[in-house]
Amino acid sequence: MEPEETRDTGHAQPEESRSVLEQQQEERNLRRLQLMMNMVMSVIAQDTTLTYEAASEMIADSRRAALAMFPDKELAYDLIYQPRLQRLMRDRFRLQ
Repeated sequence: MEPEETRDTGHAQPEESRSVLEQQQEERNLRRLQLMMNMVMSVIAQDTTLTYEAASEMIADSRRAALAMFPDKELAYDLIYQPRLQRLMRDRFRLQ
């Protein structure tokens, strides 16, 4: 198999190492996503001055950021994070 050039460096690398690099990047993005979502949920839960509108905007921004990191994973976001955020908003702002 012939080496392929990477987009970032222009150096030739075997396809196997490229997939390892892609996997490492995906793992970094996943850690960033988890950290970001933990921070958003912490702020919503703990900031007593936060308004409902500001919290909703934070959630919308976090969704856009998550889908920018993982473009084809909208269903996963909706299944994993949306229920957590809805429950948090309901508890925090006493919604029914």
